[in-house]
Amino acid sequence: MRSLPLLFLLGLFLLACQPETGDLPAGDTANWPGYQGGPTANQYSSLTQINTDNAQELVEAWTYSSTGADTSGRTQIQCNPLVIDGILYGTSPRLQLFALDAATGEELWTFNPADENNGAATGMGVNRGLAYWSEGEARRLFFSSGPLLYSIDANTGKPDIAFGNRGHVDLHEGLGRPVDDLFINSNSPGRIYKDKLIMGSRVSENTGPVPGHIRAFNVRTGAIEWIFHTIPHPGEYGYESWPENAWLSSGGANAWSGFSVDEERGIVFAPTGSASFDFYGGDREGDNLFANCVLALNADTGERIWHFQSVHHDLWDRDHPAPPNLVTLTHDGEKIDAVAQITKAGFVLLLDRETGEPLFPIEERPVPASKLSGEKASPTQPFITAPPPFSRQTISEADLADRNPEAYDYAKSVWDEVQLEPVDAYTPPATTSTFLFPGFDGGGEWGGAAADPDGILYVNSSEMPWVVKMLPYEAPDNQLLASKGKQVYDVACIACHGPDLKGGAIYGNAPSLVGLKERLDPAAVVKVIKEGRGIMPSFSSLEASELSALTAFLLESDEVDQSGKKIQLWPYPYRFNGYNRFYAPDGFPAIKPPWGQLTAVDLNAGTIKWQVTLGDLPEARAEDAPPTGAENYGGPVVTAGNVIFIAATQDEKFRVFDKRDGKLIWETDLPAAGYATPATYSVNGKQYVVVACGGGKLGTASGDQYVAFALP
Repeated sequence: MRSLPLLFLLGLFLLACQPETGDLPAGDTANWPGYQGGPTANQYSSLTQINTDNAQELVEAWTYSSTGADTSGRTQIQCNPLVIDGILYGTSPRLQLFALDAATGEELWTFNPADENNGAATGMGVNRGLAYWSEGEARRLFFSSGPLLYSIDANTGKPDIAFGNRGHVDLHEGLGRPVDDLFINSNSPGRIYKDKLIMGSRVSENTGPVPGHIRAFNVRTGAIEWIFHTIPHPGEYGYESWPENAWLSSGGANAWSGFSVDEERGIVFAPTGSASFDFYGGDREGDNLFANCVLALNADTGERIWHFQSVHHDLWDRDHPAPPNLVTLTHDGEKIDAVAQITKAGFVLLLDRETGEPLFPIEERPVPASKLSGEKASPTQPFITAPPPFSRQTISEADLADRNPEAYDYAKSVWDEVQLEPVDAYTPPATTSTFLFPGFDGGGEWGGAAADPDGILYVNSSEMPWVVKMLPYEAPDNQLLASKGKQVYDVACIACHGPDLKGGAIYGNAPSLVGLKERLDPAAVVKVIKEGRGIMPSFSSLEASELSALTAFLLESDEVDQSGKKIQLWPYPYRFNGYNRFYAPDGFPAIKPPWGQLTAVDLNAGTIKWQVTLGDLPEARAEDAPPTGAENYGGPVVTAGNVIFIAATQDEKFRVFDKRDGKLIWETDLPAAGYATPATYSVNGKQYVVVACGGGKLGTASGDQYVAFALP
């Protein structure tokens, strides 16, 4: 084993002096010590070495190639790494954890979950970051791979065997009802408060419902110290907003996007997502608290302090996509500590941090009723009056793409089928096509927003309509195994691979399954379904009969089902037709640009300060036309040097903007698209900015590199 560099040993000494917290003091400027910069989730740094005068001089400082990228676009890196006293901690496309010398990119150690779990819980999904805790000489990193939450010694990269089951706990456990065979993991890291790791989860959004309860784990032992029921139990606040005993069978209402923490007040803020099933709620009549809420909880006990629900009885998958920013504003002449929650719908929800009261008026207005049998949509929804939306809210026939006749003819044909003008944000899903704009991926997304101490919020948005359609569910009526497998496919696979099995960028880069029998044998198909691959999670919860039927369908088998078992997998009268972006045949959006924007929102005044196009797809415009903008994932970082760092776009660029006016200062090519939020830090007086370049979305190839930039 090679010796550790002096910088690493010095870092260990300095780490031993850190306080008992997951994030370093507010005055710390050299580090990026927590997810999205720290407990306030503000993605802000007070470093000034890189500034508007010299950012155009940035050069590549180092590149680190992690392991496990699938260049066909089936893996991603969405990790916002931590940097603590010269050591960078991040994850690879296969969810391997690593430590690097943050000044050189030299690898110090790696941890592979597969080595600890007989090959399981690896290569499944994505990881967006880590949590860090220290006490004395103990230093721990926490992250999830599959359903397992790991505690790793930050010095050595080895599991902490005192935590849970020799270094990990299973997120299936402690939810109050049996969910052992159902899907659960955690893409986003938990947040440390004192000696507690507060965790959310990602759960199924259709069948196999798992409740999205929020739990606090003891950082030393892995024991659950408190739990907040996001689907209330009998006698708890909000129980009446669901059908009786919904807590026994309903799922979702999960805090999948992470948390922010007011350490002084001892409050954790949890943004929650929709209830399951996303697009039909006939079995969950009511407002469905605490889905689609900003929740303020006592970080010591988990007790509810206040909540604000931004969507009642969600039918549009309008999850809160990122931790809220904790900001201090000047409002009506007074300084107010506030919570700023970005939304997929392209708004900023501003609430008083202590009371949850809106800082600007929010109006309950009537919205359309559902036309689906058994569905009772909420008659009203909250409308934010200020600040203005940071993403376009409507499209009309005049917005249809006209870059060439083929694009326009296609866009017009879909528009005529939908027959909806203008697009209404709360038009319920129906058996005829409707538009959702902003789309399922925002508006705002999991990359989060950056906020500076002046109360200006910087947020990127995608400007992409999605086409929504519900189909009546028809149970299989014959004994052909493949016919039954089609029903399983419509539940488990259609959202990503599409109704025609073709997958592709429209569905987020899922591979085509057409002609699968020519590429894989039955055993290989079963292995992928049961274990997952790349961003595809495991579907090990499928019963043997369901797995056999799905395999027969994918391999186009005409085998007759001899088991006699019925497949009753889908409990609703309707199914979802998949996540369909409104693309024209040339592969570009079927509306006019811009397709991505970067916006500065003045939270003090409740106004838009500036808005610029983010990204460019030159092949989709005339040579002399302005940039098109591009769909984007991953967020911005803002600094006291008056610069904004952001990658995010499918054009595989990294950019620096002037935070004062949105002027583009500098851009460079990345080895793969940087669908992750950067981190900025300082080592030995030199400032760096680093971003994970994982690609793998929107038709772009996957990568496995982290690239750091600095001044010469």
